[in-house]
Amino acid sequence: MKVLMFGWEFPPHLSGGLGTACFGLTKGLAHHNVDITFVLPRLHGNVPHSHVKLLGASRVRVHVGKRKIKAFKERVKLLEIDSPIMPYLSGDEYQLLMASLKRQEKVRQIEDLEDQLLPELDNYGCNLMSEIVKYSLIAGTIARNRNFDVIHAHDWMTFLAGMEAKKNSGKPLVVHVHSIESDRSGEQVNKGIFDIERAGMLAADLIIAVSHYTKDNIVKRYGIPESKIRVVHNAVSKEKRFSEFRIKKRVFKEKIVLFLGRITYQKGPEYFVQAARKVVDRVENVRFVMAGAGDMFPRMVDQVAILRLGEYFHFTGFLRGADVEKMYAMSDVYVMPSVSEPFGITPLEAMVHNVPVIVSKQSGIAEILDHAIKVDFWDVDALADGIVRILTDQGFARRMAKESGRQLNGIKWELAAEKVLSVYNELA
Repeated sequence: MKVLMFGWEFPPHLSGGLGTACFGLTKGLAHHNVDITFVLPRLHGNVPHSHVKLLGASRVRVHVGKRKIKAFKERVKLLEIDSPIMPYLSGDEYQLLMASLKRQEKVRQIEDLEDQLLPELDNYGCNLMSEIVKYSLIAGTIARNRNFDVIHAHDWMTFLAGMEAKKNSGKPLVVHVHSIESDRSGEQVNKGIFDIERAGMLAADLIIAVSHYTKDNIVKRYGIPESKIRVVHNAVSKEKRFSEFRIKKRVFKEKIVLFLGRITYQKGPEYFVQAARKVVDRVENVRFVMAGAGDMFPRMVDQVAILRLGEYFHFTGFLRGADVEKMYAMSDVYVMPSVSEPFGITPLEAMVHNVPVIVSKQSGIAEILDHAIKVDFWDVDALADGIVRILTDQGFARRMAKESGRQLNGIKWELAAEKVLSVYNELA
């Protein structure tokens, strides 16, 4: 089986959990002898991964005339975005990232495509959408010139690329929904992104949703029939390197309560801070760590100050690689109070490091965890009670970690990949 796969990120270049999921899934598929070409918008340097062929769209030289650009725009009327697009980064973070990439990039630039493909909305939206258009048109060329059986596109930023690849090759398209616009923005959805998501789902031959929670939202919000959707839960790599980092659990006098993720509306950071105030009043020697970056970061700093939590709180900024594993290794409790979480890999990563977890009931991960405390994201009292119990009842905390470790034996990327392969086989 040969698969042409489109994704916006892949290790070591990550913005969120999407890249981690793509890496785990492709590795699991390789275990089942699936030959994967993974197309990224950019590929910086040579990043060898033996299980997958990485292809940077920015390294593909194509000539796309104005007629083809006009035809694409006519096919895709939904690119009229009228507000900033924030898939994983804030607008300022996006501009800093792009400036950095332009300084570092040594590969050939594609000069035949103009940046003025879309209305001048604002720097962030226009630039990102220009990239998506370029990526999609190049995807069509790649698909026309390669031999494969199935197209697999991850999340909304690659759906148009998947549609172009299908149009130019006639091969079946699978779109993989890791999150939807309402997860990221609540009820104030960006209509342009919503329309791209719906167009991709309609064009797909089959849809993979990362949870039943996400499947139900796809049916409800986009009008997609249930018969078109297959649920494949994510998994986690069980590699951990405590000895390499020379870190032991509870190396500090204080107990560590960890929030690790984007500091955005979707992840519910304000509920973590509110619960912290209640826990501090009941437990001594506790420190709360908020690891990550996002548009709500300044507001969370202010909230910590207002609640007089400064001496109990630590903001690490965005962590990556070994620093993430170190942070898990030092923690006593991991909390994911997400308002809307399609799946949520981070609790599984915490469990790999023997950390008891608390997750919101409004998450896909809650469907498969048997040994986690589950609370409604808005129930700050229940969240605080769960944190206090884990911190003060060592026997309970040990049992949670032990049983969670056992359950992880059945949450493997090879098993998730087997289900994805069955989706491919339905179409090929």
